[in-house]
Amino acid sequence: MSANLNTRNTTVFKLLFHSNRIIYLAVFILFLLQSCSITKYIPEDELLYTGGDVNIVTDSVIENQSQLQSELEKVLRPEPNSKVLGQYFGLYYYYKTQKENPGFLNRWLYKKIGEEPVYKSDVKTYDVEDILVNRLENHGFFYSTASSTIEDNDEKKTAKALYDVSIKQPYKLATYQLDTLQEPIFSAIQKSITKTEFEPDLRFDLEYLKKERLRIDNDLKNVGYYNFNPDFLIFEADTTRYKDRKFDLYLRLKQAIPKKSVVPYKVSKINVYTNYDIKNDSIPKDTIRFNNKNFIETESFFKPKNLDPFITLKEGDYYNPKESRNTARRLSTIGTYKYINIQYEEKDSLLTDSTGILHANIFLSPLNKRAIKAELQAVTKSNSFAGPALELTYSDRNLFRGGEIFNLSTNVGYEFQVGTKSSEKPASNIALGLKAELLFPKVLFPVTISNSFFKYSIPKTKTSLSIDYLSRTDLYTLLSGTAEFGYLWNENRFTTHQFTPISINYNNLMETTPEFDQILIDNPYLEESFEQQFIAGLNYAFTYNEMVDVNKKHQIYVNTTLDLAGNLVSLFGKDQGENPKTFLGLEYAQYVKVDVDFRYHFNFKKDQKIATRLFAGYGMPYGNSELMPYIKQYSAGGPNSVRAFRIRSLGPGTYYDETSSDNYYVDQTGNIRLEANLEYRFPLISYLKGALFVDAGNVWNSKENEAQPGSKFSSDFMSELGIGVGAGLRVDVQGFVIRFDFAAPVHDPALDEKQFNFQYKETVFNFAIGYPF
Repeated sequence: MSANLNTRNTTVFKLLFHSNRIIYLAVFILFLLQSCSITKYIPEDELLYTGGDVNIVTDSVIENQSQLQSELEKVLRPEPNSKVLGQYFGLYYYYKTQKENPGFLNRWLYKKIGEEPVYKSDVKTYDVEDILVNRLENHGFFYSTASSTIEDNDEKKTAKALYDVSIKQPYKLATYQLDTLQEPIFSAIQKSITKTEFEPDLRFDLEYLKKERLRIDNDLKNVGYYNFNPDFLIFEADTTRYKDRKFDLYLRLKQAIPKKSVVPYKVSKINVYTNYDIKNDSIPKDTIRFNNKNFIETESFFKPKNLDPFITLKEGDYYNPKESRNTARRLSTIGTYKYINIQYEEKDSLLTDSTGILHANIFLSPLNKRAIKAELQAVTKSNSFAGPALELTYSDRNLFRGGEIFNLSTNVGYEFQVGTKSSEKPASNIALGLKAELLFPKVLFPVTISNSFFKYSIPKTKTSLSIDYLSRTDLYTLLSGTAEFGYLWNENRFTTHQFTPISINYNNLMETTPEFDQILIDNPYLEESFEQQFIAGLNYAFTYNEMVDVNKKHQIYVNTTLDLAGNLVSLFGKDQGENPKTFLGLEYAQYVKVDVDFRYHFNFKKDQKIATRLFAGYGMPYGNSELMPYIKQYSAGGPNSVRAFRIRSLGPGTYYDETSSDNYYVDQTGNIRLEANLEYRFPLISYLKGALFVDAGNVWNSKENEAQPGSKFSSDFMSELGIGVGAGLRVDVQGFVIRFDFAAPVHDPALDEKQFNFQYKETVFNFAIGYPF
């Protein structure tokens, strides 16, 4: 009973202690807010302007009245001083700097957040009334009136403007028609009008008329009217035929517009300068005529038959800016040219009453044909490995004079484990790699596919060969080889397809140490995942990316991949009885792997956003495989995953490896992965940005692994999610991002207890380049 009494007294003491802290904090905040009061600083003959309100009085029902009121309130001038938590902090530091010795801190705060005061004397209500009436008339509310009063509060030394607007019934559209014009522009505009969004009873709105002019101008440009301008169009509204606030809308052209603006232009000649250099413009050039185009170059640079498919302009077609943009975009995807410039030359001598003539000149300035790039990296990883890495890349652009790009790269890296005890020998990795890649800006396929099928861009064919050597001290040496052949196609601005029908991967685990052999003996699951060294299959990736539209408020990103291995080689596999089949003497893998990466960004303020991500992946071995190959399994944890856990240290399931701090081999993987991330990003100072985030996720096995108890996926998977929270700093310089994230776990599925526990002592530091999602 005495123990219970002591516990109760301790609890009461803690409650009183925390209550007192809350009271002290509230008193401090109240004192701070009171100390920032600015009433005493307002001059005797002035009142501080606190803003205005608009009151709408109408004789009829107004559609979207709240939206109209919001628009009217936005035009109220001047804008009052800003408030935070009911206080004018910016104004407060303005008044502080007016003193004789304001002090460094007050001057600095005024520079950052200070504002000059806005007084009642600054408010010109009659000007605002005129603006309000003008806005109403722009929206069809003609004959409306506005009046105003100013409400003073002498006690608080403030003033507020009140505006009353009396709105009449708006004028609505009865008919919309085009005045008679000369041909051929009359027919062109008439055809455009048939696609208008104007309908009877549409309220008069100046913004609608501006948009209609731009739409018609765009339609005319697309059918050849090279010199047309939307300012040449005039709308006239006639209300004389109606007594119920209706109007007829007439569209006509201005008087005395240039003759060349009302005739369509045709492209009669296309000149393509395949290796244009303004410095060598006077050098004699050779001209090759191919497919009704003139290919002009100072030396043999790009084969016309290879360059021609990227140019959608055609001689004899009417001028169309869409085709110009399409041609420029397609040419830029080749990767051979630094600048693409399309210019049109008018031939005034050939101008008639019905047609104008243009010559299209396409100037292509190439990049340096050959380049060598050296990149020295200082690598730090979340698994406590660090070290230098060197990568050398040789590039040959336009290898066979068809825009082919050849890259040959080699890399060497050395990593060592930091933070080990002085008595222990630090672990280290040595990595060597060589990769050759050849990219063709066209489709290489046994059956010819017409380039006209690909409107937005021509797919590329990608081939690559690579070999990698990895030596992990005191464990094993791994030799890997990869060969791929596939296609990459940008269907439109947002959608990308990547199809690799041939993907071959060979892994040879050699020179294993007794220590690693014992690890495999203790974990048959891991040993079996290393056995199938040969992977042959295909993969497909679909990406829909709205993140390229940086001004969009709601952005969606979806990436879906399908990885299928072993189907084709199984037709030629050699039966080994009870043992798995082999191909060319190698045991091959068979599996299907599907994953989906979904992201949503909500940009609600300037440089502020909520970024979310959901990831789900499943790999299913079948046929020749009991388990997924090790290199194809999922892992969780790290700077682009659940950041409160070190890289590949989370899971599978509730499994906990008591030796993970001593062994640095990677075995915490699974064939199922679920992950969710939520992050709030906001600006701090200049290039420095901040973030608050929460991550959740884990990996599991679809089959029980006796060496990893608790790793099997179950219906209780939600309680097995690793969850972490954290904060980050990002240096963002024009899209190049250096990221520092600090995260601590709040739920570790490997621990026995299932309750949430903020483990701040287990904070993990993550360093990475780029945003995580």
